[in-house]
Amino acid sequence: VCQRPLRRPRAMSPSRRPIPTGAIPAPLLALLACLLLLPATTPAAERPAVTVAAPYLEMHTGPGMAYPVFHVVPKGERVRILKRRTDWFEVRTRHGKTGWVTRHEIEQTLVAEGVRLQIAEADEGDFLSRRWEIGVLGGRLEGDESVTVYTGYAFNPGLSAEVSLSQVLGRFSDSLMLGLDLLAQPFRHWRAAPFFSLGAGIIDTRARKTVVASRDGTDPVAHAGIGLRVYLGRRFILRGEYRSDLILTNRNDNKEIDEWRLGFASFF
Repeated sequence: VCQRPLRRPRAMSPSRRPIPTGAIPAPLLALLACLLLLPATTPAAERPAVTVAAPYLEMHTGPGMAYPVFHVVPKGERVRILKRRTDWFEVRTRHGKTGWVTRHEIEQTLVAEGVRLQIAEADEGDFLSRRWEIGVLGGRLEGDESVTVYTGYAFNPGLSAEVSLSQVLGRFSDSLMLGLDLLAQPFRHWRAAPFFSLGAGIIDTRARKTVVASRDGTDPVAHAGIGLRVYLGRRFILRGEYRSDLILTNRNDNKEIDEWRLGFASFF
């Protein structure tokens, strides 16, 4: 039967106290209710239409130079800006063709006779209406160092989903943890906004070869947490959080461990 490796021959600390099998911590139920009560939001306003002022406008199949050019819009034609991803803009022609254009080219277009389009840098409004977020966090998991990378998608300003991958470097064993979380941000209009998380995943632990008492194992894990996002400016976020992880083993000795994380993220 797989179980989390023993770190050292000592009494179990309070942060890893056994929890009866099948018990559901009350914070999990409270966070779930918070997630379900979040209101939906209306779609973002449509971007403006602009006129091509250069001899032509090249449309790529994706947001990057590696994507090929599949259509050229001639001078004088109008295109509508749909969305932005870093320095790439998705546009649609009057014939219904949709593609991606560089920031340099879109800045050559006109919003009115002789008036060029001005591209503003990301601001707090973009932070509040963000869809995608990626970041790197460092922290401690039950006293061991951990590094986490994650990506998240916002369904609306108050509710998002995240996928994370964490590497935990322990003294007697190393672990890899994959997680899927729902995040609720009820005070979404604050520059420094708290959030609550609820999710599940798996943790795979591999013992160091020199440790006889430790065992390899893969176990499901449930977690709930609270954190804070702080908008720093442009497209950067400072993020810190605390999580309580519940490792579910096959025996009647489920374990609760504490996790602290801090890092930076970007959004688009």
